[in-house]
Amino acid sequence: MAGGTSNGIYANGASDKIIDVQEVTVSFDGFKALNGLNFSMQQGELRFVIGPNGAGKTTLLDVMTGKTRPQTGTVTFNKEVNVLRCAEHELVRQGIGRKFQTPTVFAPLTVYENLEAAAGFTDGMFHLFSKLSDTLHKKIDEILQLIGLWERAYVRAGILSHGEKQWLEIGMLLMQEPKLLLLDEPVAGMTRQERNRTGELLRAIAKRCSILVVEHDMEFVRNYAGKVSVLHLGSLLTEGPVEQVQADPQVIEVYIGRSRSHA
Repeated sequence: MAGGTSNGIYANGASDKIIDVQEVTVSFDGFKALNGLNFSMQQGELRFVIGPNGAGKTTLLDVMTGKTRPQTGTVTFNKEVNVLRCAEHELVRQGIGRKFQTPTVFAPLTVYENLEAAAGFTDGMFHLFSKLSDTLHKKIDEILQLIGLWERAYVRAGILSHGEKQWLEIGMLLMQEPKLLLLDEPVAGMTRQERNRTGELLRAIAKRCSILVVEHDMEFVRNYAGKVSVLHLGSLLTEGPVEQVQADPQVIEVYIGRSRSHA
């Protein structure tokens, strides 16, 4: 992969768009979940997306991953992939990884075995119960260190805490070598300590691949966001540095003022 990091696993770049959404409209029975939306991110960026319920945040992720097809508009991934012509599994192999709010791990398997299984999602091989290559061993060890579960490697995933399960699922996505990681409310249900640890994890991962985070926890956004995009009624209301966005009168009116009680 061009522009990879020193470990050669992840792609990274400085000036090119990793995802480009242009004039996208998605309607459900006359309701416009996205309304002529324009949104883009640069490679290597950690972007947060906020907005009130019904703003179109989840629909945006659905469009980016091929789950929902818009009525109008274009979506381009990594400068050349036409997202609207690809199936969901094809986009995973192209480098788009998505994590939903509720963690999905293989509870009977150990943390290590979950990461082994995740490796097969990309290369099409079933690695459990077979001898792993030195390269795959090193990759799993690296991910375990990164997500902070090295000492929990041989614990069954089903007994992990909520936060640990979230980190494991992020690690499983990283095993697939994503170029763009989409995270939907990754700190929901976490303790304050777990939220802080997750924020530091996202900063570390952002050195390796682009990350888009949909989040409602405004304290978490203030602590860990750089650039923030605000959606409202299916369109981009504004975007910019977190300090600028949280001081915007329109944002306060439609979202932040309603969210302070949850921060």
